[in-house]
Amino acid sequence: MSSGFIKTKDGTEIFFKDWGPRDAQPIHFHHGWPLSADDWDNQMLFFLANGYRVIAHDRRGHGRSTQVSIGNDMDHYAADASAVVEHLDLRNAIHIGHSTGGGEVARYVARYGQPQGRVAKAILVSSVPPLMLKTTANPEGTSVAVFDGLRKALADNRAQFYIDLPTGPFYGFNRPDAKISQGIINNWWRQGMIGGALAHYEGIKAFSETDQTDDLKAFKVPTLVTQGDDDQIVPYKDASLLQHKLIKGSVLKIYPGYPHGMLTTHAEVINPDLLAFIKG
Repeated sequence: MSSGFIKTKDGTEIFFKDWGPRDAQPIHFHHGWPLSADDWDNQMLFFLANGYRVIAHDRRGHGRSTQVSIGNDMDHYAADASAVVEHLDLRNAIHIGHSTGGGEVARYVARYGQPQGRVAKAILVSSVPPLMLKTTANPEGTSVAVFDGLRKALADNRAQFYIDLPTGPFYGFNRPDAKISQGIINNWWRQGMIGGALAHYEGIKAFSETDQTDDLKAFKVPTLVTQGDDDQIVPYKDASLLQHKLIKGSVLKIYPGYPHGMLTTHAEVINPDLLAFIKG
């Protein structure tokens, strides 16, 4: 099948896409908040053309997956990803996560992928680990007031919020020299509005308050950590730089001036670099 659904232990239906030769090395993509597997269309087409089997799923409460009122947390996100992997029997796989999807990858690799021997490499792109929230132990983190503001904007007028975020900081379209794409903004809004408001609301806590320090320390597979230094959503000094320190032997690549959504705005640069790491 080129797409379908799997049912998790708690009855949640998870939508997935699965393109390419079944005997090719699989690449499994994990999307950011509040988007869907469609956010990886560019990368899936690119890697498919380069001979890989490509898989992406909609996180619970996102996209075409069930709009559940339970399990909107990183533990369930990782378990759901594992359910997709096991259903498709993916082995020797590369797992690539963007933003919240990077947190999902981190927990999946540490708890499921490595113990099961299914992971070959991992790539974290503009990802949320180890911890976004400012705490006593994480003084350089982001204040809870910022995340409270996201929750309020979502609850007050989700449809407008999902226009404002991609129009502004997500893709760096608020920068003076930005080349704005209305199509990218519309596609972000389309993906966001397909998902469930409750799952998205609770997902803010999941991506901002989950401490994944131990997940990153557990990594044993070759890992690429990459981010733009003009990321206005996930500050790179509290994310990719710390990921690189915590993941033994990881490769770090910082892109000067690139935004949080650099996979979309600079795909022509990022995709070949990801391919080089995968082949390396």
